[in-house]
Amino acid sequence: MYHIRQACPADLSSAYEIESLCFPPEEAASHEAMEVRLALFPDRFLVAEKEDGTLIGIINGCCGDEPYLTDDLYLPSCPHDSGKPWQMVFGLAVLPEYQSRGIGSALLKALEALCRTTGQMGIILTCKEEKRGYYEKNGYVCRGVSDSVHGGKVWYDMILNLK
Repeated sequence: MYHIRQACPADLSSAYEIESLCFPPEEAASHEAMEVRLALFPDRFLVAEKEDGTLIGIINGCCGDEPYLTDDLYLPSCPHDSGKPWQMVFGLAVLPEYQSRGIGSALLKALEALCRTTGQMGIILTCKEEKRGYYEKNGYVCRGVSDSVHGGKVWYDMILNLK
């Protein structure tokens, strides 16, 4: 069993490890970036934790004014404000040995519930071609190829409208 909770500073090393295991180096957030995210938007950094306290999954992102995730939002100067209308997802990652058990979907649903409570209009993320079906199964709609060049890859804009 596991539960989902808001991340805290003590989760930094484990969250970074999960990020590093689940994303190629050119796409993964650095340790410093993860630390900044925990400091800037702890309310939008959720973790899946086993009963023994081991972290097995993470989801995080800032809130912004525009319904597109742009590469500049990944910078440490990300202008997060929980009152802004659009929730971004910078990363969703589950340890490989815990994948395909619904944990990623549960993290998405937990973030969605939080956003519904705080009045966001929707949740925005980008993903690679092979992940589109996963996000579509979770209610997201593909809006086409993104302008993002993060990690030198082709990304697709995905949106989950909440209103």
